[in-house]
Amino acid sequence: MLAAGTRRPHAHAGLQTLSRTPAIVVSLAVLLLSVMVLTTLTLVQTRHSQVIPPGLKYGIVLDAGSSRTTVYVYQWPAEKENNTGVVSQTFKCSVRGPGISSYGDNPQDAPTAFEDCMQRVQQQVPVSLHRSTRVYLGATAGMRLLRLQNETAAEEILASIQSYFRSQPFDFRGAQIISGQEEGVYGWITANYIQGNFLEKDLWHTWVHPHGAGTTGALDLGGASTQIAFAVGDTGMQNASDVVQVALYGYTYVLYTHSFQCYGRNEAEKRFLALLLQAFAGFYYTASALNLSGSFPLATFNASTWHFCSHTWAELPILLPKFDEVYARSYCFSANYIYHLLVHGYKFTHETWPQIQFEKEVGNSSIGWSLGYMLSLTNQIPAVSALVRLSIPPPAFMGLLAFFTASTLLSLAFLAFLCSAARTEKRSEHALEHAVDAD
Repeated sequence: MLAAGTRRPHAHAGLQTLSRTPAIVVSLAVLLLSVMVLTTLTLVQTRHSQVIPPGLKYGIVLDAGSSRTTVYVYQWPAEKENNTGVVSQTFKCSVRGPGISSYGDNPQDAPTAFEDCMQRVQQQVPVSLHRSTRVYLGATAGMRLLRLQNETAAEEILASIQSYFRSQPFDFRGAQIISGQEEGVYGWITANYIQGNFLEKDLWHTWVHPHGAGTTGALDLGGASTQIAFAVGDTGMQNASDVVQVALYGYTYVLYTHSFQCYGRNEAEKRFLALLLQAFAGFYYTASALNLSGSFPLATFNASTWHFCSHTWAELPILLPKFDEVYARSYCFSANYIYHLLVHGYKFTHETWPQIQFEKEVGNSSIGWSLGYMLSLTNQIPAVSALVRLSIPPPAFMGLLAFFTASTLLSLAFLAFLCSAARTEKRSEHALEHAVDAD
């Protein structure tokens, strides 16, 4: 029997032996290693993974005007910005022959002239994207007039075009006659988009809305009609039918737009000179013939017109860098018509002339309604999310994650078991000590 106050010598020795057991050392090592590996895997997978943009999307617009058809190919990042594509023109092809409205007597021949351009378009769009690339044909004033004169012929031309595009590898979304109001709106969108009034890149190379950016009014002189469009402060105008709202890049714009049917250059020329003259170019070509560019006062345009028209026919090759008889003989009439259209049609005066620029192209983009049409249509095309390429392949990552997570949990469980066993043994020793002391 032990004397009072004397403890059994194996009590503390057992605990010390337990604390130095290799099992605890191994468990702690496994636990620390597992935690370190899990942390490293997470950091590598999150910080060194590659974000892959979803690539590009393509769209094709056929501008079927009154005198010709032009094919445009556009592209934009597939993820888009605020539901609208950041669109750029990548290809342009002028279809040979007249506009489709001239095929009223032979509707089946209307799309035959497209073949050369469409073959070239197929080379501009990656083959893998042909089936997902949408094609739109928009016909303007020439077809609007034909529909008024002979609706059956107009419908047969559109049906013939629909049939032709069924043999194309693209996603054809229909041939339609757009209204004069739509043509004006899309032209306004094109002009302001190219001028950077909707988007700009900040210091971090991200697209943002330009601070304090205004908008520019747009005039479009076509062959059979002319359009005007500009932003208005409110919708309280007398003719509400000429006011529309446009949503682009998260902002809404209120526009006044009007189309003057039969006031295009060709129709005006027909009325004025009947059979004596041929078709002439619009604002841009006429301003170029007058040696005008950029912004200029209305008085300058009028003076240049009189100066040009005062020369004899023999002197025109000297005035015009690119002399073409068909167009040269119409520039004088064209300039006078534009002047009177602006003064008496749009009600501009020498004092209120808005410093409009006559432009045909800016950079790689043509000025016209087709780019604005494509921008507007991108709102209807779903965006594609960016892909993330992980540094470690997902199967391997998940396997490693599961293994080291299990190792961590098992180590913790084993350490908890050892601690519990130690506490239990300690309680047993205390109980034994009390029993010995009682004896």
